[in-house]
Amino acid sequence: MDLSFNAYSHCELCPRRCGIDRASGKSGVCRETSQLMVARCALHYWEEPPISGEAGSGTIFFSGCSLRCVFCQNHEISHEGAGLPVTPARLAQMMLEQEQRGALNVNLVTPLHFAPHVAEAVARARHAGLSIPIVCNTSGYELAEMVDALAGTIDIWLTDFKYADPDLAGRLSGARDYPEVAASALERMVSQLRAAGGADSDEDGRMLRGIIVRHLVLPGHADDSCAVLDRVWDICGNDVDISVMNQYTPNARCRERGGELARTVTADEYELVLDHADDLGFERMWWQESGTVSESFVPAFDYSGVIGPELG
Repeated sequence: MDLSFNAYSHCELCPRRCGIDRASGKSGVCRETSQLMVARCALHYWEEPPISGEAGSGTIFFSGCSLRCVFCQNHEISHEGAGLPVTPARLAQMMLEQEQRGALNVNLVTPLHFAPHVAEAVARARHAGLSIPIVCNTSGYELAEMVDALAGTIDIWLTDFKYADPDLAGRLSGARDYPEVAASALERMVSQLRAAGGADSDEDGRMLRGIIVRHLVLPGHADDSCAVLDRVWDICGNDVDISVMNQYTPNARCRERGGELARTVTADEYELVLDHADDLGFERMWWQESGTVSESFVPAFDYSGVIGPELG
């Protein structure tokens, strides 16, 4: 896959393959042009323990997204365009600043519609001395070819696997092909990990190399959640950690529409999914306590840490 800046001229960086000339200032399906946009750069303490630990994860939130999730909690940046323009040199400097803050890693949140910028910035930061792992925090809706192209760039994949049912994926995220696309991408991630010798952590439990597969249980769809876990088990077995989340919180749009997505996940629904994960044999699983709401995990997209000096 071409990760030069020429890729923006006929964009096929995501599974939508929209072909838009983002380099000319037009917006792709991701709602972004070729101008790199970032909404926040700060420590984040609410990822899984191997990612955040006690020191925090060095999150960098990118604007735009290739999905259309009706329940999105980050709609300010994914749908509404919040963010500031930055250069690859500034992005590289942000990564170094996160390490200086004591971050356990650089956590790139929904970054790959800007993959050429990301690849260049990571290379610049590494050349300047960046030593902490690079995390790609993704919806899972990525091309397998993109995963291959970033084999030398990404150390940890923190990837969603949202749906097993194409109809549900189409209705809630506008992407009927999500299950197959996410499965193909995950297969490549696992293949890379196995080739590298498997997951690796330091003595304090910080992940240095590996994969965490996240799944958000949706109200009324515990059956699909179990089917997702079946799919992940078939692809990965215990080569990955899984994170089964109950933090679904209806946004204003879902509350207005009513129906099952207007409520939270019940304890019975969540327990059913956790029990299924246990039955499958997952050995490294993260879960959340009851009463968790996703709004508590959503930071203020106030452009913290975005403006500053560029890497020379």
